[in-house]
Amino acid sequence: MKDNFYITTPIYYPSAKPHMGHAYSSIVADFFARLKRIQGHQVFFLTGTDEHGQKIQRAAEKSNKDPLKFCDEISETFRNLSSILNLSNDDFIRTTEKRHASAVTNLWNILEKKKEIYLSKYSGWYSVSDEAFYNEDEIEDLEGKKISKSSGSPVEWVEEGIRGLQIDGECYKIKDEDEKEKAYEMVLSTTEAFKEYMEDEFLKKNDVVGYYRIKPTTVKYVDFYQEEQFEWKTYPANRTSAVKFAFKLALKRVGLWLRTVRAPFLTATIAPILIGASVAWSDLKSENLNSTWSWNMFWLVLGGACLAQIATNASNDYFDHTSNADEINKVASPFNGGSRVIQVGLMTPGQVLLTALVSIIGTVGIGLYINQQISGFVFGNTPILWTGIIGTFLALGYTGDPIRLGYKGFGEIAIALGFGPVMVMGAHYVLTAPIHNNDLSLWNWAEALIASVPIALLVMLIVWINQFQDAPSDAAVGKNTWVVRTAVNDGWMRLEKPLSLYKQFMIEAFASVALIGILSFFTDFGTVYAFIALLPLGLVWKAFKMADDWMVKWNDPEADRQKVPYELLLVNVSTIGIHFLTGILLAVAYFI
Repeated sequence: MKDNFYITTPIYYPSAKPHMGHAYSSIVADFFARLKRIQGHQVFFLTGTDEHGQKIQRAAEKSNKDPLKFCDEISETFRNLSSILNLSNDDFIRTTEKRHASAVTNLWNILEKKKEIYLSKYSGWYSVSDEAFYNEDEIEDLEGKKISKSSGSPVEWVEEGIRGLQIDGECYKIKDEDEKEKAYEMVLSTTEAFKEYMEDEFLKKNDVVGYYRIKPTTVKYVDFYQEEQFEWKTYPANRTSAVKFAFKLALKRVGLWLRTVRAPFLTATIAPILIGASVAWSDLKSENLNSTWSWNMFWLVLGGACLAQIATNASNDYFDHTSNADEINKVASPFNGGSRVIQVGLMTPGQVLLTALVSIIGTVGIGLYINQQISGFVFGNTPILWTGIIGTFLALGYTGDPIRLGYKGFGEIAIALGFGPVMVMGAHYVLTAPIHNNDLSLWNWAEALIASVPIALLVMLIVWINQFQDAPSDAAVGKNTWVVRTAVNDGWMRLEKPLSLYKQFMIEAFASVALIGILSFFTDFGTVYAFIALLPLGLVWKAFKMADDWMVKWNDPEADRQKVPYELLLVNVSTIGIHFLTGILLAVAYFI
């Protein structure tokens, strides 16, 4: 068996444009990579730029540029060098990329767990240009300056990583506008970037930036990880009682859990369950069986369905993390990019996966209990059993290995089926048990199926419009959503076709609502009151208008690429509102 080879150039510092030395190193590495491939070995050849360190900082300051923008420009010249030299490298890495940060963080955590990393005091003569420490016998005086004997580079005495302030206490966000203004005035010095972001009306309006107040209990000047130097001042009055602290901690944990499961999006489950329940109520009323209505069964169905969505949300977060989709996504909001609890370090990937597994176990447990109540057997052959199997498959298979429906272009279908027919018909079957007694010939499944169509399309559109901001990162990791498949990628993701399809599906959803009303005049299906569910059409028109305006900005090459994605948030919100309001009104229509 042939050996594998990993070959890399130095990861060059882009403090200046590449020179002959960089070309020489790259050509030598390329020679060996090609040689080993010819010899039949598996080779991975890497080059790239290391964009951290004082050398970069000082070069950027000298050019009067932001360090990252400076690196963007210089790094591109190194990437071009690879093309000019016709290098056979398999990858070009920048240490400012998310994937690099993720890998370094993982390595750091491994070493930290093994106690291979510790903070200590160190000092010595350091050369920024050489990136090296020198002993006393390795330096000399030259015209009053200390230099390295070997390189001639200037050196300076440095002491790093030892002293600083440690503040213990509480931190909370300032919400009062007058307090925000005072906070801004108290800032002693700011950068241009700080001013730009803190004064940006859009960012302030959407609560992207803000001010925080520290309520200290103790302020210390310490030698970190060594010994305390002295205690500066204590504030006993600021200490929180044990009961109050426990209560705050509990609220924080609840808030973290609600964020992880994306609780506000449970409306996607509530609406179809209410529709299924209302159709069931209508059928019971027509058979004079209103008295057999079971609230216990209703709450079990709703709880089981919500747990299924929580499992879907959590597993989606976990598997989008493992695929790197959420890591490279630079546009995260409450509506896209996942909950971000993994990315910001609030929960580990394992904890998120555990949330998904516990939730799906809860769903299965509730489903089997309901199945036993209806059929007399835990695993009785009923639509509930098969609905549960299909629902579990869709929940865990949306982004989960090895199925990954969302990555293969079936995610939208899975969403529509799961939150449409599966939930509506499942709820209807359970709550109409007094009518059919598990005899499928007596189950009015066609009515439930017809009622599920509008809500299936509308919940799919929530995911659809949320994928607009995610499209560049989804495409980068091979997540072939319909938005990615229908968009035109010519260096920038063109979303005109996905937007056109969004409008088309929205029109079809409301056409199906109208059809439910029309059917009531000619058949035994539908309800004449369904027309009240057309009321959100005004909101639909507004969403279309906002989406069109946003598309112009998205395609503008002069637009702020960091800001523009966030300006779609009102369309995201509107789509959720349209789904939920239409679902509630359709449920009311069947109920009355």
